[in-house]
Amino acid sequence: MKKFNSKIQFSISDTPLPHNFLAEKIILSCLLINYEAIEITIKTVRVETFYFINHQEIYKAIVEMYKKKLSINVFSVNDFLKETGCLYKIGGTKVLLELLNQIPNLVYLEEYIQLIQDKFLRRSLINLGYEVINSAYITNIPLEKILNEFEKKSFSLTNELIDEKKLTTPELFSNVFLELKEKALKPELPGLASGFYDLDSLTQGFQKSDLIILAGRPSMGKTAFVLNVAENIIKKYKVPVLFFSLEMSKEQLIYRLLSNETGISQTRLKIGNLYKEDWHELKNSIQKYSRLPFFIDDQPNLTTQDIRSKIKQILFEQNNIGLIIIDYLQLLVNSKLKSENRVQELSQITRALKNLAKEFQIPVIALSQLSRNVENRINKRPVLSDLRESGSIEQDADLVLMLYRENYYNSMVEKNEKITTAELIIAKHRNGPLGIAELAFQNDPTKFFNTFPNS
Repeated sequence: MKKFNSKIQFSISDTPLPHNFLAEKIILSCLLINYEAIEITIKTVRVETFYFINHQEIYKAIVEMYKKKLSINVFSVNDFLKETGCLYKIGGTKVLLELLNQIPNLVYLEEYIQLIQDKFLRRSLINLGYEVINSAYITNIPLEKILNEFEKKSFSLTNELIDEKKLTTPELFSNVFLELKEKALKPELPGLASGFYDLDSLTQGFQKSDLIILAGRPSMGKTAFVLNVAENIIKKYKVPVLFFSLEMSKEQLIYRLLSNETGISQTRLKIGNLYKEDWHELKNSIQKYSRLPFFIDDQPNLTTQDIRSKIKQILFEQNNIGLIIIDYLQLLVNSKLKSENRVQELSQITRALKNLAKEFQIPVIALSQLSRNVENRINKRPVLSDLRESGSIEQDADLVLMLYRENYYNSMVEKNEKITTAELIIAKHRNGPLGIAELAFQNDPTKFFNTFPNS
């Protein structure tokens, strides 16, 4: 692990750090007599996973010999250590011979590996704790930097713990079979249904760990659409939705939600031009929304690290998050110090958002602007290349949706028609088909509908 730079040094006491001497010896014994054991162990066990220096040196030699495709047994390992000048480090030939006194059993090899992995992670956690203590005493290190470093390193340890629990291929196939059986008995979308039937039939819902990009020109209705999706998901699944609004304030979003629910135009709500019957509708809507787990964060200059911290906070309070929405991508910053190369910075942001979706197993919807090139074409229906800084966005996204309303470019039709048509173009779909989902659009209050009732 990378150490914090500090002058004050708290050191670990003389009490031995967590380790399992017998488990380490049995694993090494297995490696010396069974080639299959090496193939199992080398996938998950690193040199530093072993606590004792001589065990580390023996394992390092076995790994190097394995990579060079050399024969591995107690004699060949002894010769290899002797040639590399490391035999004295392990305590001589007698240490290797003592390993043969163990009675290894491949059946329990993975259990022994888990034992030493557990002790290694505990040692790492103890070391991290002392790093944080040392840094906390150094007042010229910003507190935010200390907390961010701690969070990154603790996340790394969490990932290692998750990696320990990887399933074998037979277990994975068995789980998939059981999942298919359950779906056959109770057919439903594998992902979160957006509530828009055309879209859900193409995507099968928003999948866990997916990064979804919703792109469109300004005022095309991106925020209105994701608010509709958020409402549908919260009401159907009763799961928390976390909305990061970098463009609009919390109050503006609340007005939109109330307008959608009550049918009262945003203009009338904002100026307080309300009729007697409106108050009854507003009271009911406010009571309804107050009970929904909808969280809005309108912190400016938001970074991906801020988003991660907020997710962990909500998970701690609610134990679950169904969906994360970010409005919008181009307003995110990668760190407190903005990069001069915005394309590179955005690439890092989209990669970080994809990692968040994978880490927490939550679909992430990020809104994105389209470039002005659309306006210069006769056919203004967007394509993937219209994404601003499109390379990185297109690469990391699992699903790219593009919102398009033809009447957006015809103000007279927009003004005279209360309900117009809209298209949601699936421009990229990593795990499914491309296509167009048709929607109905209402201008005031701004809302999207299905074009036909669910049959």
